[in-house]
Amino acid sequence: MTAAVLSTGTELTRGELVNTNATWLADALTTLGFDVTELATVGDDTAAIRRTLERLGHEHAVIVCTGGLGPTTDDLTSAVVAELLGVPLERDQASLETIRARLARIGRGVVAESNAKQADFPRGATILANDWGTAPGFAVRLGRALAFFLPGVPSEMSAMFHARVAPLVEPLERTRRHQIRLRTYGLPESEVNDRLTGLETRHGVTLGYRASLPEIEVKVLAPGATAEEAARRARAAADEVRATLGDTVVYGEGDVTYAGALVALLRERGQTLALAESCTGGLAAELVTRVPGSSQAFLGGVVAYANTVKARLLGVDPALLAAHGAVSAEVAVAMAEGTRSALGATFGLSFTGIAGPDGGSAEKPVGLVHFALAAPTVTKTVQRVFPGARDQVRRRAVYLGLSLVRRALVDGG
Repeated sequence: MTAAVLSTGTELTRGELVNTNATWLADALTTLGFDVTELATVGDDTAAIRRTLERLGHEHAVIVCTGGLGPTTDDLTSAVVAELLGVPLERDQASLETIRARLARIGRGVVAESNAKQADFPRGATILANDWGTAPGFAVRLGRALAFFLPGVPSEMSAMFHARVAPLVEPLERTRRHQIRLRTYGLPESEVNDRLTGLETRHGVTLGYRASLPEIEVKVLAPGATAEEAARRARAAADEVRATLGDTVVYGEGDVTYAGALVALLRERGQTLALAESCTGGLAAELVTRVPGSSQAFLGGVVAYANTVKARLLGVDPALLAAHGAVSAEVAVAMAEGTRSALGATFGLSFTGIAGPDGGSAEKPVGLVHFALAAPTVTKTVQRVFPGARDQVRRRAVYLGLSLVRRALVDGG
């Protein structure tokens, strides 16, 4: 059974906002068992919204539309649906009182007409209460489709979908689906695909891939007669993905980040990390400190751009800098050992390189980064030349650096 998602708003068609609602809804509907075959986006234009809804109503069993339910003049959805159905708009007094009460709680005692129109619905519509905002949603039959209309505010939309929409559409689709998202780093997309050849057939699942520099997400989608069966099949296939790619490549599931997985490992083992960053400019520390609880594993770091800072704060010998240059394995080692010693960490990790777009030479090209990982018994060095623009070089470098720590924790490498 197919489903479609329609997002309305000129701010979306102009690229002023990223359309996170569409991807969230597509995932939610897929999990419920629907084949989501279209994500449509139209601006705040009556004719365009009407044309799109009319077409989707003929082609799909379920439509979920977001946006256009607010108080402003460009919020057109309710009026367009009423026109399409050939019915008038009618004000729902219960919804109006709910809006009035919500506004009163935030100190607005008078309900302006612009807010009151949020209680106007096509005659015969099923009203979907919004306990998280002022704009209720509604549901109608459009052609052969059951169509749901939700606010565009992401937090309101997702809460209303779970509470109001999912219970109504779940009985429509007998097939259940369960998806597991595996997060990987360290192999290109083509190699991940090749290593997993035949897995779909063995388990009766569908694999999907999403590249997000420098990670690859592997999505395992399994059908089943029941939710439990779908979950079992997805887990069996996901376990084979893990076994095939290995724990150094597959670092987690769902929304876990690479830095989050590393912090969890460090905390689990009671070990700590200190950073010394030059070309990455604090990006490694920023990604690590996004993780709640990172303070239990991350002691701190130094962004040492200037050679004087490398010398004064990290103890890098000026003679070493003069002999080898800041972008060198020798200086990377001194930076890593310096930050480990200064902060008293289990591991000291350093980055020094040329992120570009200028500053390279034949001997030391743009994209060259030297890394060092100082551990309790040994200091290891790595160097890479990364392709891409400045931000891509920095991001690739941070991931490789963090992977050195993770590899030391996972397999001692």
